[in-house]
Amino acid sequence: MKRKLFLGLFMLIIGNFLYAQEVAFEEYDLDNGLHVILHQDNGAPVVTTAVMYLVGSKDEDPEKTGFAHFFEHLLFEGTKNIERGQWDQIVASSGGSGNANTFLDRTYYYETFPSNSLETGLWLESERLMHPIIGQVGVDTQKEVVQEERRLRTDNSPYGAIFEQLLKNLYSEHPYRWGVIGSLDHLASATLDDFKNFNKTFYVPNNAVLVVAGDIDSEKTKKMIQDYFGPIPKGADIKRNKVIEKPITTTIQASYNDPNIQIPAILLAYRTPGQAERDAHVINMISTYLSDGESSKLYKKLVDDKKMALQIFSVPISAVDYSSYVVGALPVGENSIQDLKKEIDEEILKIQMDLISERDYQKLQNKFENNFVNANSSIQGIANSLADNYMLKNDTNLINTEIDIYRSITREEIREVAKKYLKVNQRVELEYLPEQKDAN
Repeated sequence: MKRKLFLGLFMLIIGNFLYAQEVAFEEYDLDNGLHVILHQDNGAPVVTTAVMYLVGSKDEDPEKTGFAHFFEHLLFEGTKNIERGQWDQIVASSGGSGNANTFLDRTYYYETFPSNSLETGLWLESERLMHPIIGQVGVDTQKEVVQEERRLRTDNSPYGAIFEQLLKNLYSEHPYRWGVIGSLDHLASATLDDFKNFNKTFYVPNNAVLVVAGDIDSEKTKKMIQDYFGPIPKGADIKRNKVIEKPITTTIQASYNDPNIQIPAILLAYRTPGQAERDAHVINMISTYLSDGESSKLYKKLVDDKKMALQIFSVPISAVDYSSYVVGALPVGENSIQDLKKEIDEEILKIQMDLISERDYQKLQNKFENNFVNANSSIQGIANSLADNYMLKNDTNLINTEIDIYRSITREEIREVAKKYLKVNQRVELEYLPEQKDAN
């Protein structure tokens, strides 16, 4: 039995070692400023084509919010060479799948195909960049889509407005202060020229990175990339104003009434450094230790042991200029959100005053090792990591070295960073409450 257990552990270690091998890649720029990253892995006949644009809700006019997310939808409408409504059919008929997502700093489009459809993926993404149709029919259609998405995910979903409420209280000047989905009133009042100008400004090759990962021949792929993307004109330089938020020095008390909930929640939000900073990596470890998953300190204490909370959760907000650590809880029984806040603060104080145990520290290291391996265990995951590390962290090779940052973080560093950022007077306390019913 012991021999079988040893062999099983040995094979698991070897398997993780194999999957965690260094990700080889090549990167270069086209004359029009498009940054290209290639990762050749001929182990399976699959390829991902992905383009990340450095445009998110941060880049919007405060009076015209929601544009970045809107374009995530609009740029599937069609191009001069792709009829309206045909995009998804082309992807599916080639045996592929694809999607897009938008956040505070970037918008990301990707497709995964059998490798013999690589050229289709490159053609699609070059069409999106070179020949988009920004027309009234598509704009009107996608306005309805976004309105329905907001109703479904935010307005009519339990706890759906948490993200918006956190951001509006964490920031007073920075454009992170509005939600990614933006204002429906702003979208409704926007003109067709507003949308055309947004596209002309941000959807240009010198504001993008193209990643091709998987079963490719690098030299043949380079030629196809040049053929499809080389002729696209370079855009004008984008002027961005860096907004610096004043530090939070007094606890910000906030509340919000959600008509879709019956159980209140307490959320404590701390503004933390941008995601490329070393301290942001330490905060990630603190978040995992305190509130990420059923093995975290707060879950075990408040849900399992004391049975005071129905749920403990973290809302990760990692971004370029600032990130945040957010911990929240829902009470159960006669316990109040104030009771939960007191218990959470006790655990935060412990991590500020004492070193976490060697056992807990090793569990953290193991979890981050596992997360690192899993993130790069698929071609699609590798493509996303390459784009993200280049565009948002200015170091593509973090796909291989970021785990070394986590390995080097000490217990002493965890304690000092908790002291530095997790102060009561440097946070937002959001009471997320059921809507009061009219007594009449």
